[in-house]
Amino acid sequence: MPNNIIGAIVDANTTRKDFVANSILKRNPKRVGIYRLIMKAGSDNFRASSIQGIMKRLKAKGIEVVVYEPVLEEPEFFHSAVIKDLNEFKAMSDVIVSNRMVGELADVESKVYTRDLFGSD
Repeated sequence: MPNNIIGAIVDANTTRKDFVANSILKRNPKRVGIYRLIMKAGSDNFRASSIQGIMKRLKAKGIEVVVYEPVLEEPEFFHSAVIKDLNEFKAMSDVIVSNRMVGELADVESKVYTRDLFGSD
């Protein structure tokens, strides 16, 4: 694969992370919640490099970040507190970042930031 294609992919990924982080910052949150670290519904895969990049950008702007991931054993993920109680997580988060819109976030839909336009995986 030509190097310029790989470079373009890296640049596009960086631009995407910047866009997502800036879109979240426009909501002026004090605390951002990351809802689930899994990549696909039903998965237990915590490949989270994209979300880590967004978390890093938010933290660099002084935003506190918390994570809701009930199956994660560690008390922290990427230097952010892991919250196991969904109601506590929803109450403490000004903005909730989710890969997709899910039913258990319906009561806080106004807080949810997602790029999922169709409610599908």
